[in-house]
Amino acid sequence: MNVDFKAKQREFSAYIRDPDNNPAPTDVKEQRIAMYRELFFNNIDNFLSSNFPVLRKILDDQQWFGLAQDFFARHQCKTPYFTGIPEEFLAFLQNERSNADDFPFLLELAHYEWVEMALSIAREVCLADHHQSPEHLLGQRLQVSPLAWPLVYRYPVHKIAPAFLPVEAPAEPTFLIVYRDPLDEVLFLEITPMTYRLLEIIQQSDRLLTQDCLTQLADEFPNANREAITAGGLQILNALHEKTIIRRHVET
Repeated sequence: MNVDFKAKQREFSAYIRDPDNNPAPTDVKEQRIAMYRELFFNNIDNFLSSNFPVLRKILDDQQWFGLAQDFFARHQCKTPYFTGIPEEFLAFLQNERSNADDFPFLLELAHYEWVEMALSIAREVCLADHHQSPEHLLGQRLQVSPLAWPLVYRYPVHKIAPAFLPVEAPAEPTFLIVYRDPLDEVLFLEITPMTYRLLEIIQQSDRLLTQDCLTQLADEFPNANREAITAGGLQILNALHEKTIIRRHVET
């Protein structure tokens, strides 16, 4: 019996992915293929639910099933690893998902939850750095820890919950740092736009001394008090240093 295995595989997988729009293989028992369908979909559904708990919580069962099924049916995953599924889900939301009924913050919330997962499994180690006085940091070259991600969102994603579902973006964006501490706990810190910009400067110019970074920051805000920016920025950097969000520059 000659069987085109690849064609049969495509027919089988098409039905597994989207049974409403693809016919079931005629030579497979209905009960058997239904079992495969349930097994595959439930694996994806459970993995998404565990990695995007807030997103799952704010959607009712029908909304969640529709979203998970849309991803399962239409997105062609490039990774063979389960840990890569959340990032694939983000790519789907950004490039393929188009549903006018979705919350406007859906993609940003999913990204925020993905960041938490990505940092929790990151292979980098949170290196201890000896405490330095704030003044001593001025003569140091600093770097942002690879386990600390400065982020900016249109919506306050860290506050979204069933009781708080904004329909419009606030006038001002939300600036956050999500980071993993020495105890491997993933935490977040809400920061000001100026702190976010200072971290950007450090990331872009890790060869500069701290004093030079603060000088550049003050130059970008000419209407603000330069001394206040320098003093305030130094206090902020010291606090971030204590949280291991920044550290002295490490040569690689």
